[in-house]
Amino acid sequence: MTTPIPTPPFTEPAPVQRLERTAAALTEHGFVVEILDDAPAARARIQELIPEGAAVFTGASETLRLSGIDEDINTSGRYDSVKARGVRMDRATQRNDIWRALSVPDFIVGSVAAVTESGSLVAGSASGSQLPGYAGAAARAIWVVGAQKIVPDLPSALRRVEEHCLPLENERAKKAYGKPSALNRVLILNAETEPERGTVLLLREVIGF
Repeated sequence: MTTPIPTPPFTEPAPVQRLERTAAALTEHGFVVEILDDAPAARARIQELIPEGAAVFTGASETLRLSGIDEDINTSGRYDSVKARGVRMDRATQRNDIWRALSVPDFIVGSVAAVTESGSLVAGSASGSQLPGYAGAAARAIWVVGAQKIVPDLPSALRRVEEHCLPLENERAKKAYGKPSALNRVLILNAETEPERGTVLLLREVIGF
């Protein structure tokens, strides 16, 4: 009789060997991957990757908020913030225009709920606003991912989304909007087929959900 190996908690940072194994798998699947020390390093790298004046949409992300990347993109004036532009548009009469702007920016920047050691990204969403850009509509996509989001396989990734991320996002949404969130849409990216389009910045530290 064998003793089952316990699954590491979803808040535990992956050690360097798992980071490197995951980076290699993502690279094999067509993603550009960089392993960085921490959020400040990711923040600086984002500014190097995105040219001034580019149209940029940021997916809702605690990682971006806590790192300062969200503020850099949406309030610094350095970029054409698609999110800021969308706020000024009328959702009743310009619904299609808003979705077009969100879906096909020059860059979409966000995070994901989980990354598998076999090289897949998993994102969950209530509205789905970031998913078209993630999936391929945006010209370039950049994901900033904390070390605790690496999981062994896809079943573990989906468990992380439902059992770990959703309860935390529910609490955040209730405080921010007065109502809970919902896992209405899930996107799994198994590979990037367009060279240089998708960049994953893997951090050695824990940040975000």
